[in-house]
Amino acid sequence: MTLGELVSDPNLGYDVVILGGGSGGYACALRAVQLGLRVALIEKDKVGGTCLHRGCIPTKALLHAAEVADSTRESEQFGVLAELTGIDMNGVNAYKDGVVAKLYKGLQGMIKAAKIDYIEGTGKLVGKNTIEVDGRRITGKNLVLATGSYSKSIPGLDVDGERVITSEHALSLDKVPASAVVLGGGVIGVEFASAWHSFGTEVTIIEALPRLVAAEDADCSKQVERTFRKRGIKFKTGKPFESVKHTDNGVSVTIEGGEVIEAELLLVAVGRGPVTQGIGYEEQGVGMDRGFVLTDERLRTNVPGVYAVGDIVPGMQLAHRGFQQGIFVAEDIAGLEPQPIDENGIPRVTYCEPEVASVGLTEEKAKEKYGADKVKTYNYNLGGNGKSQILKTQGFVKLVGVVDGPVVGVHMVGSRVGELIGEAQLIYNWEAFPSDVAQLIHMHPTQNEALGEAHLALAGKPLHAHA
Repeated sequence: MTLGELVSDPNLGYDVVILGGGSGGYACALRAVQLGLRVALIEKDKVGGTCLHRGCIPTKALLHAAEVADSTRESEQFGVLAELTGIDMNGVNAYKDGVVAKLYKGLQGMIKAAKIDYIEGTGKLVGKNTIEVDGRRITGKNLVLATGSYSKSIPGLDVDGERVITSEHALSLDKVPASAVVLGGGVIGVEFASAWHSFGTEVTIIEALPRLVAAEDADCSKQVERTFRKRGIKFKTGKPFESVKHTDNGVSVTIEGGEVIEAELLLVAVGRGPVTQGIGYEEQGVGMDRGFVLTDERLRTNVPGVYAVGDIVPGMQLAHRGFQQGIFVAEDIAGLEPQPIDENGIPRVTYCEPEVASVGLTEEKAKEKYGADKVKTYNYNLGGNGKSQILKTQGFVKLVGVVDGPVVGVHMVGSRVGELIGEAQLIYNWEAFPSDVAQLIHMHPTQNEALGEAHLALAGKPLHAHA
Protein backbone atom coordinates (compact mmCIF):
# COMPACT_ATOMS: atom_id res chain seq x y z
CA MET A 1 0.00 0.00 0.00
CA THR A 2 1.27 3.49 -0.84
CA LEU A 3 0.20 6.87 0.43
CA GLY A 4 -1.36 7.54 -2.95
CA GLU A 5 -3.79 4.69 -2.37
CA LEU A 6 -5.05 6.14 0.91
CA VAL A 7 -7.43 8.66 -0.61
CA SER A 8 -10.51 8.82 1.61
CA ASP A 9 -13.60 6.93 0.53
CA PRO A 10 -16.30 9.58 0.14
CA ASN A 11 -18.44 7.57 2.54
CA LEU A 12 -15.62 7.41 5.11
CA GLY A 13 -14.75 10.97 6.07
CA TYR A 14 -11.25 10.29 7.39
CA ASP A 15 -8.31 8.00 6.81
CA VAL A 16 -7.82 7.71 10.57
CA VAL A 17 -10.21 8.41 13.44
CA ILE A 18 -8.57 8.29 16.88
CA LEU A 19 -10.58 7.93 20.07
CA GLY A 20 -8.51 9.42 22.89
CA GLY A 21 -6.03 12.31 22.93
CA GLY A 22 -3.46 11.03 25.40
CA SER A 23 0.15 10.14 24.59
CA GLY A 24 -0.76 7.33 22.20
CA GLY A 25 -3.65 9.11 20.53
CA TYR A 26 -2.05 12.47 19.83
CA ALA A 27 1.24 10.89 18.71
CA CYS A 28 -0.71 8.77 16.23
CA ALA A 29 -2.56 11.86 14.99
CA LEU A 30 0.57 13.97 14.50
CA ARG A 31 2.47 11.21 12.68
CA ALA A 32 -0.51 10.31 10.49
CA VAL A 33 -0.87 13.91 9.35
CA GLN A 34 2.86 14.00 8.55
CA LEU A 35 2.23 11.02 6.27
CA GLY A 36 -0.51 12.82 4.37
CA LEU A 37 -3.51 11.19 6.01
CA ARG A 38 -6.71 12.98 6.97
CA VAL A 39 -7.15 12.64 10.71
CA ALA A 40 -9.84 13.20 13.33
CA LEU A 41 -8.81 13.17 17.00
CA ILE A 42 -11.60 12.77 19.58
CA GLU A 43 -11.02 13.69 23.25
CA LYS A 44 -13.59 14.18 26.03
CA ASP A 45 -11.24 16.02 28.41
CA LYS A 46 -7.90 17.62 27.51
CA VAL A 47 -5.38 16.62 24.88
CA GLY A 48 -2.34 15.16 26.61
CA GLY A 49 -4.39 12.78 28.72
CA THR A 50 -3.42 11.31 32.07
CA CYS A 51 0.32 11.67 31.54
CA LEU A 52 0.31 15.42 31.07
CA HIS A 53 -2.52 16.41 33.39
CA ARG A 54 -2.76 13.79 36.15
CA GLY A 55 0.27 11.51 35.85
CA CYS A 56 3.85 11.70 34.59
CA ILE A 57 4.38 15.45 34.46
CA PRO A 58 2.68 16.68 37.66
CA THR A 59 4.05 13.79 39.75
CA LYS A 60 7.59 14.41 38.56
CA ALA A 61 7.22 18.11 39.35
CA LEU A 62 6.11 17.09 42.85
CA LEU A 63 9.12 14.79 43.15
CA HIS A 64 11.49 17.57 42.06
CA ALA A 65 10.05 19.87 44.74
CA ALA A 66 10.67 17.02 47.20
CA GLU A 67 14.27 16.78 45.99
CA VAL A 68 14.72 20.52 46.60
CA ALA A 69 13.36 20.04 50.13
CA ASP A 70 15.84 17.24 50.80
CA SER A 71 18.71 19.25 49.32
CA THR A 72 17.85 22.17 51.62
CA ARG A 73 17.48 19.94 54.67
CA GLU A 74 20.80 18.18 53.99
CA SER A 75 22.75 21.16 52.66
CA GLU A 76 25.15 21.35 55.59
CA GLN A 77 26.94 18.17 54.49
CA PHE A 78 28.01 20.11 51.38
CA GLY A 79 29.18 23.10 53.38
CA VAL A 80 26.09 25.16 52.56
CA LEU A 81 24.17 26.56 55.52
CA ALA A 82 20.46 26.62 54.76
CA GLU A 83 17.29 26.00 56.70
CA LEU A 84 14.07 24.32 55.61
CA THR A 85 11.30 26.24 57.34
CA GLY A 86 8.35 24.42 55.77
CA ILE A 87 6.53 23.29 52.66
CA ASP A 88 4.06 25.69 51.02
CA MET A 89 1.77 23.30 49.14
CA ASN A 90 0.01 26.18 47.42
CA GLY A 91 3.40 27.22 46.07
CA VAL A 92 4.29 23.64 45.11
CA ASN A 93 0.96 23.28 43.31
CA ALA A 94 1.43 26.59 41.51
CA TYR A 95 4.85 25.44 40.28
CA LYS A 96 3.47 22.02 39.25
CA ASP A 97 0.42 23.48 37.52
CA GLY A 98 2.57 26.03 35.72
CA VAL A 99 4.68 23.28 34.17
CA VAL A 100 1.56 21.41 33.05
CA ALA A 101 -0.08 24.55 31.64
CA LYS A 102 2.95 25.47 29.55
CA LEU A 103 3.23 21.99 28.06
CA TYR A 104 -0.53 21.84 27.44
CA LYS A 105 -0.50 25.14 25.59
CA GLY A 106 2.40 23.92 23.44
CA LEU A 107 0.61 20.67 22.62
CA GLN A 108 -2.59 22.49 21.72
CA GLY A 109 -0.57 24.64 19.33
CA MET A 110 0.97 21.58 17.68
CA ILE A 111 -2.45 19.96 17.14
CA LYS A 112 -3.83 23.17 15.65
CA ALA A 113 -0.81 23.76 13.41
CA ALA A 114 -0.99 20.19 12.10
CA LYS A 115 -4.57 20.86 10.94
CA ILE A 116 -5.88 17.80 12.76
CA ASP A 117 -9.67 17.82 13.10
CA TYR A 118 -9.87 17.95 16.89
CA ILE A 119 -13.32 16.97 18.18
CA GLU A 120 -14.23 17.59 21.82
CA GLY A 121 -16.73 15.18 23.32
CA THR A 122 -17.34 11.67 24.58
CA GLY A 123 -16.94 9.12 21.82
CA LYS A 124 -18.42 5.64 21.49
CA LEU A 125 -17.64 2.89 19.02
CA VAL A 126 -20.89 2.19 17.15
CA GLY A 127 -19.58 0.39 14.07
CA LYS A 128 -16.38 -1.09 12.69
CA ASN A 129 -15.54 2.27 11.12
CA THR A 130 -17.73 4.68 13.09
CA ILE A 131 -17.37 6.65 16.31
CA GLU A 132 -20.37 8.56 17.65
CA VAL A 133 -19.65 11.78 19.55
CA ASP A 134 -22.58 13.46 21.26
CA GLY A 135 -24.98 12.35 18.52
CA ARG A 136 -22.59 13.07 15.64
CA ARG A 137 -21.17 10.16 13.66
CA ILE A 138 -17.55 10.28 12.54
CA THR A 139 -16.38 7.62 10.10
CA GLY A 140 -12.93 6.57 9.04
CA LYS A 141 -11.15 3.92 7.02
CA ASN A 142 -9.14 3.09 10.15
CA LEU A 143 -10.03 3.54 13.81
CA VAL A 144 -7.50 3.77 16.65
CA LEU A 145 -8.73 3.10 20.18
CA ALA A 146 -6.65 5.06 22.72
CA THR A 147 -8.94 5.68 25.69
CA GLY A 148 -6.29 5.34 28.41
CA SER A 149 -6.57 4.26 32.04
CA TYR A 150 -7.95 5.16 35.46
CA SER A 151 -6.80 4.71 39.06
CA LYS A 152 -8.00 1.35 40.32
CA SER A 153 -9.18 0.41 43.77
CA ILE A 154 -9.88 -3.02 45.24
CA PRO A 155 -13.24 -4.67 46.02
CA GLY A 156 -14.80 -3.27 49.16
CA LEU A 157 -12.52 -0.22 49.33
CA ASP A 158 -14.42 2.96 48.57
CA VAL A 159 -12.48 6.04 47.50
CA ASP A 160 -14.06 9.18 48.97
CA GLY A 161 -11.53 11.70 47.69
CA GLU A 162 -10.85 13.07 51.18
CA ARG A 163 -9.49 10.43 53.54
CA VAL A 164 -9.24 7.58 51.05
CA ILE A 165 -7.72 9.01 47.88
CA THR A 166 -6.08 8.12 44.57
CA SER A 167 -3.07 9.72 42.90
CA GLU A 168 -5.32 12.28 41.16
CA HIS A 169 -6.55 13.53 44.53
CA ALA A 170 -3.03 13.43 45.97
CA LEU A 171 -1.83 15.84 43.29
CA SER A 172 -4.24 18.55 44.42
CA LEU A 173 -3.79 18.42 48.21
CA ASP A 174 -3.54 21.91 49.69
CA LYS A 175 -1.48 20.81 52.68
CA VAL A 176 1.12 18.20 53.55
CA PRO A 177 -0.51 15.25 55.36
CA ALA A 178 0.99 14.57 58.78
CA SER A 179 0.80 10.84 58.13
CA ALA A 180 -0.27 8.55 55.31
CA VAL A 181 -0.69 4.89 54.50
CA VAL A 182 0.15 4.07 50.89
CA LEU A 183 -1.62 0.96 49.62
CA GLY A 184 0.63 -0.45 46.91
CA GLY A 185 4.40 -0.62 46.62
CA GLY A 186 4.64 -0.33 42.86
CA VAL A 187 5.72 2.70 40.84
CA ILE A 188 2.93 5.07 41.90
CA GLY A 189 3.07 4.04 45.55
CA VAL A 190 6.81 4.42 46.06
CA GLU A 191 6.91 7.71 44.16
CA PHE A 192 4.28 9.34 46.37
CA ALA A 193 5.78 7.77 49.50
CA SER A 194 9.16 9.22 48.55
CA ALA A 195 7.81 12.71 47.84
CA TRP A 196 5.60 12.89 50.92
CA HIS A 197 8.39 11.70 53.21
CA SER A 198 10.62 14.48 51.84
CA PHE A 199 7.85 16.97 52.65
CA GLY A 200 7.69 15.68 56.24
CA THR A 201 4.88 13.11 56.14
CA GLU A 202 5.16 9.93 58.21
CA VAL A 203 4.61 7.26 55.56
CA THR A 204 3.87 3.54 55.71
CA ILE A 205 3.64 1.50 52.50
CA ILE A 206 1.54 -1.68 52.45
CA GLU A 207 2.35 -4.19 49.71
CA ALA A 208 0.80 -7.65 49.31
CA LEU A 209 3.72 -8.91 47.21
CA PRO A 210 7.00 -9.97 48.84
CA ARG A 211 8.93 -6.83 47.85
CA LEU A 212 8.62 -3.21 46.74
CA VAL A 213 8.73 -2.43 42.99
CA ALA A 214 8.18 -6.15 42.47
CA ALA A 215 8.15 -5.86 38.66
CA GLU A 216 11.82 -4.85 38.73
CA ASP A 217 14.92 -7.01 39.18
CA ALA A 218 15.12 -8.38 42.73
CA ASP A 219 18.41 -6.54 43.38
CA CYS A 220 16.69 -3.23 42.58
CA SER A 221 13.98 -3.99 45.12
CA LYS A 222 16.55 -4.77 47.80
CA GLN A 223 18.38 -1.48 47.19
CA VAL A 224 15.17 0.58 47.26
CA GLU A 225 14.08 -1.11 50.49
CA ARG A 226 17.52 -0.58 52.05
CA THR A 227 17.48 3.11 51.18
CA PHE A 228 13.87 3.60 52.26
CA ARG A 229 14.73 2.13 55.67
CA LYS A 230 17.65 4.53 55.93
CA ARG A 231 15.41 7.45 54.98
CA GLY A 232 12.78 6.44 57.53
CA ILE A 233 10.05 5.36 55.12
CA LYS A 234 8.20 2.43 56.66
CA PHE A 235 6.90 -0.44 54.57
CA LYS A 236 5.26 -3.80 55.14
CA THR A 237 5.61 -6.33 52.32
CA GLY A 238 3.75 -9.61 52.00
CA LYS A 239 0.90 -8.03 53.96
CA PRO A 240 -2.40 -7.79 52.04
CA PHE A 241 -4.88 -5.04 52.91
CA GLU A 242 -7.97 -6.17 54.84
CA SER A 243 -10.05 -3.11 55.76
CA VAL A 244 -10.15 0.60 56.48
CA LYS A 245 -12.27 2.60 58.92
CA HIS A 246 -12.72 6.34 59.27
CA THR A 247 -11.60 7.78 62.61
CA ASP A 248 -11.80 11.21 64.23
CA ASN A 249 -8.31 12.01 62.93
CA GLY A 250 -8.25 10.15 59.63
CA VAL A 251 -8.24 6.43 58.88
CA SER A 252 -7.49 3.14 60.59
CA VAL A 253 -6.09 0.53 58.23
CA THR A 254 -6.02 -3.18 59.05
CA ILE A 255 -3.67 -5.54 57.24
CA GLU A 256 -3.30 -9.31 57.23
CA GLY A 257 -2.47 -10.61 60.68
CA GLY A 258 -4.68 -8.01 62.37
CA GLU A 259 -2.10 -5.21 62.54
CA VAL A 260 -3.69 -1.75 62.56
CA ILE A 261 -2.06 1.41 61.19
CA GLU A 262 -3.47 4.85 61.98
CA ALA A 263 -2.93 7.75 59.58
CA GLU A 264 -4.43 10.98 58.32
CA LEU A 265 -5.22 9.49 54.92
CA LEU A 266 -4.97 6.36 52.80
CA LEU A 267 -3.56 6.61 49.27
CA VAL A 268 -4.83 3.81 47.05
CA ALA A 269 -2.01 3.07 44.59
CA VAL A 270 -2.83 -0.45 43.38
CA GLY A 271 -2.33 0.25 39.69
CA ARG A 272 -4.40 1.51 36.80
CA GLY A 273 -7.23 -0.11 34.89
CA PRO A 274 -8.17 0.30 31.22
CA VAL A 275 -10.91 2.78 30.29
CA THR A 276 -12.99 0.52 28.05
CA GLN A 277 -16.37 0.06 29.73
CA GLY A 278 -19.45 1.57 28.12
CA ILE A 279 -17.61 2.72 24.99
CA GLY A 280 -19.01 0.07 22.64
CA TYR A 281 -15.92 -2.08 22.28
CA GLU A 282 -17.49 -5.35 23.37
CA GLU A 283 -20.77 -4.61 21.59
CA GLN A 284 -18.89 -4.20 18.30
CA GLY A 285 -17.06 -7.49 18.75
CA VAL A 286 -13.62 -6.18 19.76
CA GLY A 287 -11.65 -8.94 21.51
CA MET A 288 -11.22 -8.19 25.22
CA ASP A 289 -9.64 -9.74 28.29
CA ARG A 290 -10.40 -8.40 31.79
CA GLY A 291 -11.18 -5.01 30.31
CA PHE A 292 -8.08 -4.78 28.13
CA VAL A 293 -8.24 -4.69 24.32
CA LEU A 294 -6.40 -7.60 22.72
CA THR A 295 -4.16 -6.92 19.74
CA ASP A 296 -1.55 -8.70 17.64
CA GLU A 297 2.07 -7.52 17.47
CA ARG A 298 1.03 -4.88 14.94
CA LEU A 299 -1.55 -3.51 17.41
CA ARG A 300 -4.47 -4.65 15.25
CA THR A 301 -7.60 -5.84 17.03
CA ASN A 302 -9.65 -8.75 15.73
CA VAL A 303 -11.93 -6.24 13.97
CA PRO A 304 -10.49 -5.26 10.55
CA GLY A 305 -9.35 -1.64 10.40
CA VAL A 306 -9.48 -1.17 14.18
CA TYR A 307 -6.24 -0.68 16.15
CA ALA A 308 -5.56 -0.08 19.85
CA VAL A 309 -2.67 1.67 21.60
CA GLY A 310 -1.54 2.70 25.07
CA ASP A 311 -2.83 1.69 28.49
CA ILE A 312 -5.81 -0.27 27.16
CA VAL A 313 -3.43 -2.78 25.50
CA PRO A 314 -2.04 -5.47 27.87
CA GLY A 315 1.52 -4.69 28.97
CA MET A 316 3.40 -1.94 30.76
CA GLN A 317 1.29 1.19 31.20
CA LEU A 318 3.87 3.80 30.23
CA ALA A 319 3.28 7.08 28.42
CA HIS A 320 6.28 6.59 26.15
CA ARG A 321 5.07 3.09 25.24
CA GLY A 322 1.73 4.54 24.12
CA PHE A 323 3.52 7.37 22.30
CA GLN A 324 5.66 4.94 20.29
CA GLN A 325 2.68 2.68 19.63
CA GLY A 326 0.79 5.66 18.24
CA ILE A 327 3.61 6.42 15.82
CA PHE A 328 3.83 2.73 14.86
CA VAL A 329 0.11 2.51 14.06
CA ALA A 330 0.18 5.67 11.93
CA GLU A 331 3.10 4.28 9.93
CA ASP A 332 1.46 0.86 9.63
CA ILE A 333 -1.74 2.41 8.28
CA ALA A 334 0.35 4.41 5.82
CA GLY A 335 1.96 1.22 4.51
CA LEU A 336 5.48 1.89 5.78
CA GLU A 337 5.66 -1.56 7.43
CA PRO A 338 7.45 -0.50 10.64
CA GLN A 339 9.12 -3.16 12.79
CA PRO A 340 6.96 -4.39 15.70
CA ILE A 341 7.88 -2.91 19.08
CA ASP A 342 9.86 -5.17 21.41
CA GLU A 343 8.10 -4.72 24.76
CA ASN A 344 11.26 -5.73 26.64
CA GLY A 345 13.13 -2.95 24.85
CA ILE A 346 10.94 -0.20 26.34
CA PRO A 347 12.87 1.66 29.09
CA ARG A 348 11.18 2.25 32.43
CA VAL A 349 11.96 4.58 35.33
CA THR A 350 10.58 4.84 38.86
CA TYR A 351 11.26 8.39 40.07
CA CYS A 352 11.45 7.80 43.82
CA GLU A 353 14.64 8.53 45.74
CA PRO A 354 16.68 6.56 44.82
CA GLU A 355 15.51 6.28 41.21
CA VAL A 356 15.15 2.90 39.54
CA ALA A 357 15.79 2.63 35.79
CA SER A 358 15.78 -0.51 33.71
CA VAL A 359 15.41 -2.03 30.26
CA GLY A 360 15.36 -5.60 29.03
CA LEU A 361 15.14 -8.80 31.03
CA THR A 362 15.59 -9.22 34.77
CA GLU A 363 18.09 -11.84 35.89
CA GLU A 364 15.22 -14.19 36.72
CA LYS A 365 13.55 -13.77 33.32
CA ALA A 366 16.87 -14.16 31.48
CA LYS A 367 17.54 -17.46 33.24
CA GLU A 368 14.05 -18.66 32.34
CA LYS A 369 14.66 -17.81 28.69
CA TYR A 370 18.29 -18.86 28.19
CA GLY A 371 18.99 -21.24 31.10
CA ALA A 372 20.86 -20.40 34.30
CA ASP A 373 24.19 -21.65 32.92
CA LYS A 374 23.91 -19.33 29.91
CA VAL A 375 23.40 -16.11 31.88
CA LYS A 376 26.08 -13.94 33.47
CA THR A 377 25.54 -10.82 35.55
CA TYR A 378 27.64 -8.00 36.95
CA ASN A 379 26.81 -5.39 39.60
CA TYR A 380 28.89 -2.23 39.47
CA ASN A 381 28.53 -0.38 42.77
CA LEU A 382 28.14 3.39 42.42
CA GLY A 383 30.57 3.70 45.32
CA GLY A 384 33.27 3.45 42.66
CA ASN A 385 31.80 6.28 40.58
CA GLY A 386 33.16 9.77 41.24
CA LYS A 387 30.05 11.75 40.29
CA SER A 388 27.88 9.48 42.46
CA GLN A 389 30.20 10.22 45.39
CA ILE A 390 29.85 13.93 44.69
CA LEU A 391 26.05 13.55 44.71
CA LYS A 392 26.28 11.34 47.82
CA THR A 393 24.09 8.67 46.27
CA GLN A 394 24.27 4.91 46.64
CA GLY A 395 23.21 2.19 44.26
CA PHE A 396 24.50 0.17 41.34
CA VAL A 397 24.41 -0.64 37.65
CA LYS A 398 23.54 -4.29 37.06
CA LEU A 399 24.08 -5.97 33.71
CA VAL A 400 22.43 -9.20 32.64
CA GLY A 401 24.18 -10.83 29.71
CA VAL A 402 24.18 -14.05 27.74
CA VAL A 403 27.43 -16.03 27.87
CA ASP A 404 29.30 -15.23 24.63
CA GLY A 405 26.30 -13.12 23.66
CA PRO A 406 24.65 -9.72 24.05
CA VAL A 407 23.57 -7.74 27.08
CA VAL A 408 19.87 -8.54 27.57
CA GLY A 409 19.13 -6.45 30.66
CA VAL A 410 20.33 -3.25 32.34
CA HIS A 411 19.08 -2.37 35.83
CA MET A 412 20.13 0.72 37.79
CA VAL A 413 19.38 2.25 41.17
CA GLY A 414 20.60 5.64 42.43
CA SER A 415 19.91 9.35 42.25
CA ARG A 416 19.37 10.54 38.66
CA VAL A 417 19.99 7.13 37.04
CA GLY A 418 16.84 7.68 34.99
CA GLU A 419 19.00 9.94 32.81
CA LEU A 420 21.24 6.95 31.96
CA ILE A 421 18.50 4.79 30.47
CA GLY A 422 18.88 6.29 26.99
CA GLU A 423 22.21 4.59 26.37
CA ALA A 424 21.02 1.47 28.14
CA GLN A 425 18.08 1.05 25.76
CA LEU A 426 20.43 1.33 22.78
CA ILE A 427 22.63 -1.38 24.26
CA TYR A 428 19.65 -3.71 24.62
CA ASN A 429 17.82 -2.87 21.39
CA TRP A 430 20.95 -3.01 19.23
CA GLU A 431 21.94 -6.31 20.86
CA ALA A 432 25.36 -5.02 21.92
CA PHE A 433 27.94 -7.36 23.41
CA PRO A 434 29.81 -6.19 26.54
CA SER A 435 32.94 -5.76 24.42
CA ASP A 436 31.06 -3.44 22.03
CA VAL A 437 30.22 -1.04 24.85
CA ALA A 438 33.55 -1.45 26.68
CA GLN A 439 35.42 0.22 23.83
CA LEU A 440 33.21 3.31 23.92
CA ILE A 441 34.46 6.39 25.80
CA HIS A 442 32.29 7.66 28.64
CA MET A 443 32.77 11.24 29.84
CA HIS A 444 34.50 11.74 33.22
CA PRO A 445 33.26 12.55 35.80
CA THR A 446 29.67 11.45 35.11
CA GLN A 447 27.35 8.77 36.38
CA ASN A 448 27.26 7.61 32.77
CA GLU A 449 30.78 6.27 33.37
CA ALA A 450 29.24 3.60 35.58
CA LEU A 451 27.65 2.03 32.50
CA GLY A 452 31.02 1.94 30.79
CA GLU A 453 32.76 0.50 33.85
CA ALA A 454 30.12 -2.21 34.22
CA HIS A 455 30.57 -3.27 30.60
CA LEU A 456 34.36 -3.24 30.96
CA ALA A 457 33.97 -5.63 33.88
CA LEU A 458 31.50 -7.90 32.09
CA ALA A 459 33.87 -7.97 29.11
CA GLY A 460 36.60 -9.29 31.41
CA LYS A 461 38.70 -6.15 31.83
CA PRO A 462 37.55 -4.35 34.99
CA LEU A 463 39.28 -1.12 35.98
CA HIS A 464 37.58 0.67 38.87
CA ALA A 465 35.86 -2.54 39.88
CA HIS A 466 36.53 -6.16 40.73
CA ALA A 467 35.67 -8.89 38.23
